Amino acid sequence: MRYISTRAEAPDLNFEEVLLSGLARDGGLYLPQSWPTFTFDQIKEMRGKSYQEIAFDVMSPYACPDIPEDDFKQLINKAYSSFRHDAIVPLAQLDNNEWILELFHGPTLAFKDVALQLLGHLFDYVLTKRGDKITIVGATSGDTGSAAIDCVQGRACADIFMLHPKGRVSDVQRRQMTTVIKDNVHNIAIEGDFDDCQALVKALFNDLDFRDKINLSAVNSINWARVMAQIVYYFTSAVALGAPNRKVSFSVPTGNFGDVYAGYIAKQMGLPIDQLVVATNVNDILSRTLNAGEYKVGETIQTISPSMDIQVSSNFERLLFNIYEGDGAAIRNLMENLKQSGLFVIQPPQLARAKEAFDALRVSEEETRKMIASVFTSSGQLIDPHTAVGIEAARAKWSDKKTPMISLSTAHPAKFPDAVEEVTGQHPELPAHMADLFERDEKFDILPNNLDALKKYILENL
Repeated sequence: MRYISTRAEAPDLNFEEVLLSGLARDGGLYLPQSWPTFTFDQIKEMRGKSYQEIAFDVMSPYACPDIPEDDFKQLINKAYSSFRHDAIVPLAQLDNNEWILELFHGPTLAFKDVALQLLGHLFDYVLTKRGDKITIVGATSGDTGSAAIDCVQGRACADIFMLHPKGRVSDVQRRQMTTVIKDNVHNIAIEGDFDDCQALVKALFNDLDFRDKINLSAVNSINWARVMAQIVYYFTSAVALGAPNRKVSFSVPTGNFGDVYAGYIAKQMGLPIDQLVVATNVNDILSRTLNAGEYKVGETIQTISPSMDIQVSSNFERLLFNIYEGDGAAIRNLMENLKQSGLFVIQPPQLARAKEAFDALRVSEEETRKMIASVFTSSGQLIDPHTAVGIEAARAKWSDKKTPMISLSTAHPAKFPDAVEEVTGQHPELPAHMADLFERDEKFDILPNNLDALKKYILENL
């Protein structure tokens, strides 16, 4: 499999190269040249297989033979050995034909573990083989940071510098990052919002001299391998509920667009998905864009679902490349408009393709709180605010109640205890392996939203 940039001016790469490079050298994001597809019978054969076996079936067309099949199987098995549930991502029934997919059974209690545990082992495998070392710089709105740090802490193959917006992640999210005291882990609180953090990371990648000097790589979902690993749970959950003999729908709480885009890929690969619902909080740039066609950056509003407090959704560029049918010049033009004026407009033919693939809804803070309370009252289950956003959008946009609707539960409620306790009266407890989190020492540095200051910090701490 070869990988191409959305902006069509960077070299094509193989899987190992795209894993280590992150962002393309022309500023674009990498995608496979074509989607591998599964037949009806091949999807049916996934029934009864373990998560790890289906993961190999789904991902091997992207990664093998660059990584030999037997080695790839071992890496998958290692990656998911750290999860606390044998099903890795179990389904839980919420109501009649309504389900939640629990993506929080990994070591840091969020869906990012599903991809990043694998990414850590992939990095280790490829870099050990090459005798090389990388510098990872990432931005997090809350969950990517702890999952990325967990997957590379103590590894000789990488130093990691993780940027989070100062005061804009939950206390649990922050402490999951800042209490990891390892020589190769560097936590940075940026005086700004997540979009500022993400812009700094992209600026580092676009400074090619600095990028090469520190051998820069990415763990954010700009890295193709992150998105690839997320495709798997769409297959496992759909097959568990009757696919390919019946269609299944999904609702996805969405910030940077990588998670719901993985569902879009699953559909391209042959999975019979009826609806993909993009659920946003009041930072609704994606729902506005998918409904009206204008992508206009506004001010980021702080909410009780902070992992979605995003205005510039990086992975949306990959969808643009798809709906513009691989026209790299058109994507470059749209991204230049965004850079110059903070907006671009999707043309009607391309918007129609996007609307055919996605439904989208904005969910208010009040609706989020009410949904957390409603689910607890009706089922006794505690859900986090991001999951509540997904369920609210699922119920509002669900077009055919005969089709199972799966809402992705992207984080454990204990990551957002204040918001959950406020409306349920119940304090969600951290799992045993994290019970002493608030007793652990923290270590992080505060930096201004300034690229030169960040470069200086990285060079001094490598």
